[in-house]
Amino acid sequence: MAFRFLFSRTDRDQGMEEEDGGGAFEDANGETTMTTPLSAIAEAFEELSRTVGKFNVRDLVEASKIYGTLNNILDIDVKNDTVKTHGSLSRNLRRVRQGLDLIRALFKNFLSSELLDVLCAFRYCTLKEAASTAYAEVCAPYHTWAVRTAVSTGMYALPTREQLLLKLNETDESAEKEMRRYIEASLPIIEYIDKLYVRRNISLDW
Repeated sequence: MAFRFLFSRTDRDQGMEEEDGGGAFEDANGETTMTTPLSAIAEAFEELSRTVGKFNVRDLVEASKIYGTLNNILDIDVKNDTVKTHGSLSRNLRRVRQGLDLIRALFKNFLSSELLDVLCAFRYCTLKEAASTAYAEVCAPYHTWAVRTAVSTGMYALPTREQLLLKLNETDESAEKEMRRYIEASLPIIEYIDKLYVRRNISLDW
């Protein structure tokens, strides 16, 4: 399963992939393609999205038969009034959700033709603008001034677009394909997590 593959690879596996240029897997059309970090992520979230989509997330009671752990986590924290307590599992789940959405927003900005025209003249640009915009949209409203300042400073260390594509073993075309797969597949998962909170009358503004 791709989702298991993504989170269970050992350092040795990763090293072998780097040596031989990556593994291979069959896509939805049965065609064999090379495995890259982006394609593995996209495949994993497509798999999870299909599983969630079987229930159309219409009935969380039915969905909880598969995702009972998440429901139980929130129920226990609601009962103990620890949903927003630092270190609680419900708070950690909220942060994971924000992380997924941050990557989604970053990829959307990365693929924005208008943004690329401005930043990538002469094909040399950093990811600072794309990442800064994504962070401002998804995470900054919930972070303290100190955290926002630290993140802003860290943006200057981001690689150039060309360096990132090289590190990911992707071209412009292949990166766009895999990023769009993630953008589409991650949304149902993000919405599913949000509904876990909304169903319990927990606001999402934190």
